[in-house]
Amino acid sequence: MRVLGFGDNIVDRFLDRGLDYPGGNCVNVAVFARRLGADAAYLGVFGDDDAGDFLAASIAAEGVDVSRSVVRAGESGVSTLRVERGERTFLGWNGGGVTVRTPLELDDPLLQYVAGFDLVHSSVYSRSEPELPKLAGGPALVSFDLSSEDEFRTPAYLDRVCPSADLVLLSCSHLDESATRALLAEAVARGASVALATRGTDGAVVTDGTVTVSAGAHLVDDPSTIVDTMGCGDAFLAGFVVSLLGAGWSRGVAPSREQLASALEAGADAAHAQCFVEGAFGRARPAGEAVAASMW
Repeated sequence: MRVLGFGDNIVDRFLDRGLDYPGGNCVNVAVFARRLGADAAYLGVFGDDDAGDFLAASIAAEGVDVSRSVVRAGESGVSTLRVERGERTFLGWNGGGVTVRTPLELDDPLLQYVAGFDLVHSSVYSRSEPELPKLAGGPALVSFDLSSEDEFRTPAYLDRVCPSADLVLLSCSHLDESATRALLAEAVARGASVALATRGTDGAVVTDGTVTVSAGAHLVDDPSTIVDTMGCGDAFLAGFVVSLLGAGWSRGVAPSREQLASALEAGADAAHAQCFVEGAFGRARPAGEAVAASMW
């Protein structure tokens, strides 16, 4: 199995800990897929600052290939947050830096590179929407994280993304089950082959428009043992897609009901394990002196 994360990278700065962690939706999915046994790579833009060096080195140290990524002049993306009773609270970000401001465009050599993977994953935070039609129907399956914000649920946005996606993920912990299923149905109606919703402690639901499967979350016995919930959704997605790819999911081969059910369980396992990891995948470093001086 070969999985490619295509798009965002960012430094997650925990103000309560005074620590920086490597992260980003596309980075996390690649790292988690690698930890689950897949061959993984990350394709994106790193800033030419110290944070960019930190991100590239941390990702490579996880066994994820970054050799086709590029470095561009400009600052790296940084998000600030704190943990309260195990739950992450985002406080703000700098807009994603050069990674988002000047994202990669997929030329012919890069498209040939992408074609060597079983699945390429991107997200709303990557500014990769113009590249998705280039990937549609290619050898690599396409997954796309639609996050939880309303701006990424409009008919216009879904029409822009869903026709190019073999799988879309929607975070729906703020929606009831009826609204979640309606949203999944709309994503499939607008072109996605499979739509997956995570609902936090209420579990997850997946549909291909014909078959719909739901599963409960794998809850932590003692919530006080949760380190933080950073990356739980990304871990769920990685567990889900690695399970499906291992079962034979590929271009032209749709997953069965049984395979979807098994993938939901694999995703729940991965999300549960993620609750005990600092940051997205560890590898923290102390925040710089300038940062520490302005934290409080």
